[in-house]
Amino acid sequence: MRTPIDRATWRTLLGYARPQRPTILFGGALVLLGGLAAAAQPLAAKALVDRLGSGAGITGLLVLLVGLALAGAMVAMVGDYLLERAAESVVLVARKRLVRRLLSLRVPAVQRTEPGDLLSRFTSDTTLLREVCTHALVALVTGSVTTVVMVVMMGVMDLVLLGITLAVLLVVGLLALAGMPMIEKASHAAQSAVGETGARLERVLGAFRTVKAAGAETREIAAIERGAENGWRAGVRSARWESLVHGSNSLAVQASFLAVLAMGGARVATGAISLSTLVAFLLFLFYLHEPIGQLLHAGSRLQIGLAAVRRLSDVDQMQTEPLGDGGNEVSDEGGTRLSFADVRFRYAPDRPEVLRGVSVDIPASGMTAFVGPSGAGKSTLFALVERFHEPDSGRIQLDGRDLADWDLAALRARIGYVEQDAPLLSGSLRENLVYGRPDATDEEIRDVVAQTRLDSLVERLPDGLDTPVGHRGTFLSGGERQRVALARALLSRPRLMLLDEITSQLDAANEMAIRDVVTTAAKTMTVLVVAHRLSTVMQADRIVVLDDGTVRATGTHDELVLNDPLYAEFAATQLLTGEHVR
Repeated sequence: MRTPIDRATWRTLLGYARPQRPTILFGGALVLLGGLAAAAQPLAAKALVDRLGSGAGITGLLVLLVGLALAGAMVAMVGDYLLERAAESVVLVARKRLVRRLLSLRVPAVQRTEPGDLLSRFTSDTTLLREVCTHALVALVTGSVTTVVMVVMMGVMDLVLLGITLAVLLVVGLLALAGMPMIEKASHAAQSAVGETGARLERVLGAFRTVKAAGAETREIAAIERGAENGWRAGVRSARWESLVHGSNSLAVQASFLAVLAMGGARVATGAISLSTLVAFLLFLFYLHEPIGQLLHAGSRLQIGLAAVRRLSDVDQMQTEPLGDGGNEVSDEGGTRLSFADVRFRYAPDRPEVLRGVSVDIPASGMTAFVGPSGAGKSTLFALVERFHEPDSGRIQLDGRDLADWDLAALRARIGYVEQDAPLLSGSLRENLVYGRPDATDEEIRDVVAQTRLDSLVERLPDGLDTPVGHRGTFLSGGERQRVALARALLSRPRLMLLDEITSQLDAANEMAIRDVVTTAAKTMTVLVVAHRLSTVMQADRIVVLDDGTVRATGTHDELVLNDPLYAEFAATQLLTGEHVR
């Protein structure tokens, strides 16, 4: 259940506008001057009517009326330009702030949120701030001031007619105010539906081949269309209430005009007021339509903007990680010691423990392989080392120092991490290789390309290293993506390498070459490998067997074959299927 709009939401909204405050104030002042110039026109018209009745000249008053109209329009035009410029700046500031926030989120926060929904907050929701933080806020002030000035002038002319006008405006105004919360509610629903639809579409595009292979296009189209229809229905509800609010303005002016015309005509007939006073009052009433319309439009825009601010504020509530300045000095030589002491972890309070008291010491340098059934917690250990998650209890130390005490930038600078699915980013092959180390030289790139057997790939690509790899590397095979990810990690010169199933998609020749690269790397750095292939595991200096979130056994291949039934079964199964050292 959503809570009512509170002061924090208003502060957030005003916070987006604060950097542009001077421009908004100056532009608003110009718009206000334009409104006041319009408010002065009925007074000039009254004088004009009086002069016509007395037979006096009216040339000067006509020039004054034209001058007021032109000056008001020009001043308001400049004010509108300044507000438009400030509005674009507000959107820019909001997007910069949001992207900084998004990229500082912790991994669990992003995993719990659909990427498409986060994208819609960056694009659609920030766009809604454009009008709200400038025009709507300014219109509340200028519309209020202009309305008050006109009402005071109308009261000076005739309190009776003013009373009739305010009575009609009050009745219709209450109707309009009743619709404001409904606009905010419907707008929030519409924006949420757009975010959900974007998330669904992003899911489909991210697994496009799977959708095609499964013949699920029709199902996915129907699901996305349902989301779009939900957004349409919410948008229609918002439009319905907006129409009611804006229509009430026209109704109020027309009803008050008829009432004033009837009562004013009677008062002119009795001599209570002059004809010129009635004409001026009716002109004031006509001009009052604009500032009241501004107020109602600003109110509805604010409701929509506040709904957008709610969604942007949701991101502010997500857990972030403190990004350090990378001040800790990192050596590019030698391995690093890693130890786990009674580490426990679960991904959510309502989910079972993935790690149940893991304790193991990893010496500096050399290769350590983690094996075990799926779900034993192997990849989770890597995620904890990278501090994508924090352990529920226990200690993880790097070189005798708790991971929690490390500056994150310095910690991750020591680690080269190759994920199981080896994702690549849109861009060129070169951009992906140097992603972790943009200052790498061409010679260093050539060396790592040769080490990971990517040289043949580079030679056959039309633009070599500058060839685009496609969205998430779709122009490359799974094995090529794995080798690119390994090359990227090696190029960053880490002291600790985390390799999660890096040979799972390689053919025999490339697997052997990559094993040689990893074995060589293990001489100068600490290498941790998650593997299900015996050929990879047997290259390790030590093996850690995980089962059901605990360390079942540690040792070399020969020791574990003799002493651990689970590992012996793993080794025997791989040998029977021909998965052995080639």
